[in-house]
Amino acid sequence: MSGGVDSSAVAALLKKEGQPIVGMTMQLWNQRRLPELSSEASSGRCCSIDDVYDARYVSQFLGIPYYVVNFEDQFEQHVVRPFVDDYLNGRTPIPCTLCNNFIKFETFLEMASGIGAEKIATGHYARVSFDEPTGRYQLRRAVDQTKDQTYFLLGLTQPQLSKTLFPLGHMLKTETRELAREAGLPVAEKQDSQEICFVPNGDYAAFIAAYAAEQGIALPESGGDIVSQAGEVLGRHAGFHNYTVGQRRGLGVAAPEPLYVIATEPASNRVTVGSPADLLTTRLAIRDMNWISIAAPSEPIRAQVRIRNRHVPAPATLSLKNGLVEVEFDQSQRAVTPGQGAAVYDGDLVLGGGWIA
Repeated sequence: MSGGVDSSAVAALLKKEGQPIVGMTMQLWNQRRLPELSSEASSGRCCSIDDVYDARYVSQFLGIPYYVVNFEDQFEQHVVRPFVDDYLNGRTPIPCTLCNNFIKFETFLEMASGIGAEKIATGHYARVSFDEPTGRYQLRRAVDQTKDQTYFLLGLTQPQLSKTLFPLGHMLKTETRELAREAGLPVAEKQDSQEICFVPNGDYAAFIAAYAAEQGIALPESGGDIVSQAGEVLGRHAGFHNYTVGQRRGLGVAAPEPLYVIATEPASNRVTVGSPADLLTTRLAIRDMNWISIAAPSEPIRAQVRIRNRHVPAPATLSLKNGLVEVEFDQSQRAVTPGQGAAVYDGDLVLGGGWIA
């Protein structure tokens, strides 16, 4: 239970169905840590102290047992440190997916199973079904396409899916709100969290600087060249880890047309920029592919691939080569970014996913 309307509505729904349930909140990050980053504008993040209070209040309201479980060490090991390392190696990470992979559906699930819980239920907008002919659990997109969260669940395994419930997967967000109102939940009108829980105001560069100073991590050189596709020096940057592919603002380079980050290059300490057309590509490779709803195919397949959460899955041909999944899109896609996820679909069926190499 995160303290938000979705997980609270799930608790109310399961309680109404007569299910024996226990509410649990994961303590993942000490919000008092790195106080130099705190500000009054840091609201809107999930997993705050106020969220824990709200989750406890909802549990009391529903009359169910409630506990807070501390996973701060595991969260730092599997989410925070890789988040920083990825940026320092020229990649753009997705901490929410890492949290799902290693904390919510691994560490938390193991803990829940250890105390006798048969399943865990979350407020994610996704669906799980079981396919008798193949004997596999299948992950499917939510009915509410505007809230679908399957992109962040691309690391789920068959054992994890077998023990997971997504009660909101068949509902619209408006229906979830109405369910919460009808149940009288005190968080029925609470707004959804938007920011990364450990990064105040979305300023990841400031977080990396503060975390690196705390941990004694050496940051890359603060100065380097901003270059064109042809290698022409156009300006200077303040550390390549402060830039992501597709970024336009904050480059500090004067040009007759808008420039965008095309690549960050740790080895040469350069940031390459170019035109909107330079951001387009028809190819990418997926590493660490996790096949979910189907077994790994032995032949090329047709599917749709999503390269960002808000990206519309694009038709492509997928082939397995040298341990990677090579993707050839039918049409060019914008700002393919190393470190981001690539989720593979067949309609509403999630075939699997991995990381853009």
